[in-house]
Amino acid sequence: MNDSHSTDQVFISKLTEIVLDHLTDEEFSVEILAQEAGMSHANLYRRLKSIKNQDVSKFIREVRLQRAMEMLRNNEGTAAEISFKVGFGSPAYFNKCFREYFGYPPGKVKLKGSFKKKDKPRPLRSWKIAGYISFVVIVVLIVINIIPRIKRSDEIAIPDKSIAILSFKYLSEDTAKQYLARGMTEAIHYDLSQIKALRVMSIIHVEQIPKTNKTTSEICKEYGMAYLLEGSFQKNGDQIRLIVRLFECGKEECVWTGEYDKEWENIFTVQDEVAQSIAKVLQAVITPEEKQRIEKTHTLDLAAYDYYLRGEEKLFLYWSDWENKDLLDDADYYYHEALDCDSTYALAYTGLAWVYMDTHFGESVYSENGLDSCLILADKALSYDDHLALAYDVKGHVYLRTGKKEQAIEEFDKALKFNPNDWGAYSGKGTLYFYDDIVKSIDNFQIAASLYRGSELDDIFRSISFNYLSAGFSEKHNYYNQQALDLELDSVNFYAMLMRSEFYHGNYVKAMEFAEKAIKIDSLDSNILYGLGLINMYLAQYEESLKYFEKYIEKESFRYGYNVFGESSIIGFVYWQNGDKGKAEYYFNKQIDICNMQNELERRSSKPKMSYYNLAGVHAFRGEKEKAYENLRIFLKSPKMYLENVFLINNDPLFDSIRDEPEFQQIVGDMEIKYQAEHERVRKWLEENDML
Repeated sequence: MNDSHSTDQVFISKLTEIVLDHLTDEEFSVEILAQEAGMSHANLYRRLKSIKNQDVSKFIREVRLQRAMEMLRNNEGTAAEISFKVGFGSPAYFNKCFREYFGYPPGKVKLKGSFKKKDKPRPLRSWKIAGYISFVVIVVLIVINIIPRIKRSDEIAIPDKSIAILSFKYLSEDTAKQYLARGMTEAIHYDLSQIKALRVMSIIHVEQIPKTNKTTSEICKEYGMAYLLEGSFQKNGDQIRLIVRLFECGKEECVWTGEYDKEWENIFTVQDEVAQSIAKVLQAVITPEEKQRIEKTHTLDLAAYDYYLRGEEKLFLYWSDWENKDLLDDADYYYHEALDCDSTYALAYTGLAWVYMDTHFGESVYSENGLDSCLILADKALSYDDHLALAYDVKGHVYLRTGKKEQAIEEFDKALKFNPNDWGAYSGKGTLYFYDDIVKSIDNFQIAASLYRGSELDDIFRSISFNYLSAGFSEKHNYYNQQALDLELDSVNFYAMLMRSEFYHGNYVKAMEFAEKAIKIDSLDSNILYGLGLINMYLAQYEESLKYFEKYIEKESFRYGYNVFGESSIIGFVYWQNGDKGKAEYYFNKQIDICNMQNELERRSSKPKMSYYNLAGVHAFRGEKEKAYENLRIFLKSPKMYLENVFLINNDPLFDSIRDEPEFQQIVGDMEIKYQAEHERVRKWLEENDML
């Protein structure tokens, strides 16, 4: 009996080690476990069933969950972060499985302490994956003869396969060459991101880290990664020098160092070698397909590569300074120079596509072939490399901006197939689901946030915040708004969100207080100028309202030449109330033209069918009741309604002429029913995942 127990113990220990080797890989399957155990699927099932009366998939999930429990107790991250560290592709699914297994949600785990009596987990059916097993659990399990009496050695613990990358420094006072270090950082980051077994956080730029005395290990822990990579780069003539250091969270000494003194012509080999060496240290399995993609050289022309890096630097700087259009022109020049050197350079085509999108978005988005040039450039890139995630990203964002949801999701999913750590694709999907499925939207934004630590993280949190506001969950909305503030320390955006929340709840005076606090900080912020115009309009202070709207018009100049949220009709109404009927009619007609273009081209704004709502408002104000009701009926076909929809339909002054009519009241009632149904759906999801 003892010999049998010993053999079973070794077998279970071996299976557990294999699962832990693949801990972060959500695609790890029963077939892979059987293959690495040297058994057929059927034999593995029979053996495990005879020992533990358990099927294989449940065994894998159990190992993951027990490892998650250990990490939660040791405060190694939030529940959402740990869900990815133990191989769950969705925090919501992780929460569900965790609760089913332990009997309570991950949020109730007492870190570094014992459980309260009411939170005590039910007996486990397998041995602990932690470095120890509590005495009571061991005794119980031995008595009922469920598990072998062994505990796992610390020596076989597998490190978490997550890594954050710190932007490399250029070892020279020649700041003009900093783009070379940035290019090296980006290349290694992109190579690592293509490895599905790794969780790779976006590059953390040095200027984002506060000047404190924090150690590298502490920075690593702060960003929720098991490892942090830093490095330095220099180029003198045709010689390059790269030094990279890999740090593990909790250890001040680097666990791996790579030093490369090479010829400039070997730059691509060095990039690939670094990425694969890091993956090896982290014990991350690289599939043959991933290895092939990592080792692919996009150009052999070093001049083309240098021009490309210069273009990337200019585009990156533009994204930090949107008003400096000269940077876009510079990027355009360098990408074209790269293509003059190598007309097959796929990456340069994707760079040009981004330049075109940012340059011509406003003037072309409502043309028949809006932004088609971006698609042509992306397809050109894919003709040279059909595994290039960056090109699929471009196409996804084109379709996102032009309102083609299904095509956009398809392209983002292709990008994620070849780059499973693509935070931008997850963020894009979060935006696409914004008004169609709040649950999916939040889930995608949360994944994006777990993979990104750049300047746009605050926007991701604000997107989550607005999702919760739309569904009617003020506390959740305020929490993520505060998270955004903590990141960027921008009180203007913080107050803008509070202003919006109070406004949609009909608290105009409170909304005004937040808006006035914000305008004192930044007197030219477009969101606040428009908000003050809107609030004053709802308070019937039309002269004051017009003052802010005219500042808003001057600031924005209707930046893209169109509008999707109805500002034109609202501004027209305010001009009308101030006695300027000529300008009022101009803006009413402008709104109709905008909406008709949307409907004709079947371009949806981020708010489904909102163009029909805006058309209805103008027609109602003009006394064209039949046209107003016709468009409202189409708007009502939207499957879901949100807090802002219900607020507007109940308070929009453009509808005052028909507000008391039975048909209008019926429409209002139907909208409120849809809003309540969506609120209840989201509430149920939050409760099921213990997120309330």
